[in-house]
Amino acid sequence: MNYKKFLPYIIGGIVFIIASLLYFNPVLSGKKIKQGDITQFIGMARESSQYRMDKGKESYWLNNAFSGMPTYQVGVYFPNDFIRYVDKVIRFLPRPADYLFLYFLSFFILLTALKVEWKLAILGSLSFGFSTYLIIIFGAGHNAKAHAIGYMPMVIAGVLYIYQKRYLLGFVLTSLAMALEIVANHPQMTYYLGFCLLIFGIVELIESYKNKELPLFIKNTSIVLVACFLGVSVNSTRLLATKEYAAESTRGKSELTIHPDGSPKEKSTGLDKAYITEYSYGIAETFNLFIPRFMGGGTVEKLDDSSSFYETVKLKAGDSVARDFSSQVLTYWGKQPIVEAPAYIGAVVFFLFFLGIFLVRGRLKYWLVSATVFSIIMSWGKNFPLPTNLFIDYFPLYDKFRAVSSIQVIAELCVPLLGVLALKQFFSTDVSREEKLQALKKALYIMGGVTLLFALMGPSLFNFEGLRDSQYEQQLPELVDALIADRKSMLMNDSFRSLILVLLTGGILWATLKDKLKSQISIITLIGLIIFDLVSINLNYVNKDDFTTARNVNKPFVANNADKEILKDKGYYRVANFSGNVLNEARTSYFHNSIGGYHAAKMKRYQELFEYQIAKNNFEVLNMLNTKYFIVGEEKVQENSEANGSAWFVNNLKVVNSANDEIKGLDSLKTKKEAVIRNNSFKKLGLSNKEFEKDSTAVINLIDRDVIYLKYKTTSNTKQFAVFSEIYYKHGWNAYLDGKLVPHERVNYVLRGMIIPSGEHIVEFKFEPTVIRTGSIISLISYAFMIIIPIGFVAVNRRRQKE
Repeated sequence: MNYKKFLPYIIGGIVFIIASLLYFNPVLSGKKIKQGDITQFIGMARESSQYRMDKGKESYWLNNAFSGMPTYQVGVYFPNDFIRYVDKVIRFLPRPADYLFLYFLSFFILLTALKVEWKLAILGSLSFGFSTYLIIIFGAGHNAKAHAIGYMPMVIAGVLYIYQKRYLLGFVLTSLAMALEIVANHPQMTYYLGFCLLIFGIVELIESYKNKELPLFIKNTSIVLVACFLGVSVNSTRLLATKEYAAESTRGKSELTIHPDGSPKEKSTGLDKAYITEYSYGIAETFNLFIPRFMGGGTVEKLDDSSSFYETVKLKAGDSVARDFSSQVLTYWGKQPIVEAPAYIGAVVFFLFFLGIFLVRGRLKYWLVSATVFSIIMSWGKNFPLPTNLFIDYFPLYDKFRAVSSIQVIAELCVPLLGVLALKQFFSTDVSREEKLQALKKALYIMGGVTLLFALMGPSLFNFEGLRDSQYEQQLPELVDALIADRKSMLMNDSFRSLILVLLTGGILWATLKDKLKSQISIITLIGLIIFDLVSINLNYVNKDDFTTARNVNKPFVANNADKEILKDKGYYRVANFSGNVLNEARTSYFHNSIGGYHAAKMKRYQELFEYQIAKNNFEVLNMLNTKYFIVGEEKVQENSEANGSAWFVNNLKVVNSANDEIKGLDSLKTKKEAVIRNNSFKKLGLSNKEFEKDSTAVINLIDRDVIYLKYKTTSNTKQFAVFSEIYYKHGWNAYLDGKLVPHERVNYVLRGMIIPSGEHIVEFKFEPTVIRTGSIISLISYAFMIIIPIGFVAVNRRRQKE
């Protein structure tokens, strides 16, 4: 065996490991990165993680957030999830260095599929992995997003191999990479990958039609679809469970046709348009893809002593106050509510992208340019509403995802890819020197011209006014003028910075073209320039200051006096934390069963219950959720003696015909005595009377409980109707009366209700989701096909060779 052919891959792997560990060097001393979303995730997952440790199995349900919800999107482990172990092998470095390594490795595999020389492949991988957006998502804790982005290039590599007629390698890599992409569990990023592949397919179709190769196109596309299908289907448990829950979540369809104030509501099968497009990239903001602080950088930036802002504060309040104020300044003046940092792809990389436009020929260029333009236009969202509205209204699933600006991940992938292909052509002997020179000139004219324009005229082209400037206006009117001056300075300075980098890159390539620099030296110099360009920006937003001890990350919350006081009560109840955002924090869930939580896809009816009732201070609704304790202020606790408990009997059912009537029926409902139920649910229970005879001796008590199991003992002289302070979820929760499966229905918009016959009985609720078993069987079958098909392919090929 020729081991030398593996040497480039070994060198690449070593470079990527070193680069990943150097950038995130605190992990070498055992530290971990502080991530806001991950901190909240730990709070949400505390109960299910503890259940896994205690029982050695999954609960698939949690009680500590939103009064109860499935765990399918909260770090759950599914049976037969073998692909997860492959993922662990690839991501062997400490987090988040593991994700950065994945970026590098996956893009390297893609460039290898395009027959890019290994040194250029390392250059391209570093330019992709260090792209600012791909780094800043670690600071926010968007690990699943980073995970999914990391496998995108690998999926594309497999598809390219198939279209290159390397069917065995292409099929194996595509199915494996797609399986890994799905296991990352970020449907939005995978959806955007689908757009990238769709555009590739359209370009291939057009070219195949022109070249009269449609049968070959159909064959290749069929193999891609089968490979992708198997990659998806090995994740059947995860996907089927997610699909089942999605219909009940905020991503699903609402039955309500009115707003909380009673005004008519537009019907939607997904998220609200305003919510989807809340984070829309400004059209002018697009220039920060290659001029980092074109719009002031992140929402807040630190300004130095030479800034106008600092000088203005110093003049009014002194040096110490000025330093404090200047450490967190609202410099961003774009249209998005919040940005962690600019989505900077790099001046060097973008220059190479434009070089590729003029130097690269064929379908790859058409695909990469089209995909880049598409992603940028779609990222504008409400700022260029026509295409976005068309996709929301007519394109499948587009209305299920928010933050349209994140579709720029397609550009994050395509821009460096075309840039590397440009270098491949530039260093190739198959392209004439004159063609290279002309392409180099055109790229310099465009990038140099644009950056020079903004460096010289940028301060006079915009008003530089931000969405939050009024905060400074109220403190000191002069601060706004000073801040605008600093924003102008940022644009000008960073434009000059990008211009210099463009000229340096152009100069290196020109010197190479004139034989003043060897190509190997040029590549090494360009690698250094790209690393300097991107890393120097990235370190402003994600650096060693974001790391802390592993203990602080693993156990991010410490019980305060309020928590300790509540925890003295060993009963079964819920807690409402009114000291912050009740429905958007998971700290309370870390210690208690909370009516709130932190999740992007909570149950839709529960979200509506909050908006239509809890937000209006309807304490009867809080009572029916068994909210026994309120946290108010910093560490103050109020006990709610009116909480309904875990279950109770009602005397009257209010039968309504619509979801609107259900939610409005809670406005004045006396939850201890009556319940609201839909007419269809009323009929399913076989009821004819809306009233139940009052029995003063009737009792229902919770006598045993687990995360996925509840046991009650009831005693009554007459038939009763029980309401349980548990979230109704039809896809798994089953009710048993004395061991026999019996129906239960939704009442009070979100809770469970059922008929209890007279006498003494045992009522049990068990969470038994069938989707887990169904999905695991499909997964096993899919794994079998992933193995059988390649073996069969090899066997058939060998037989043909013998013949």
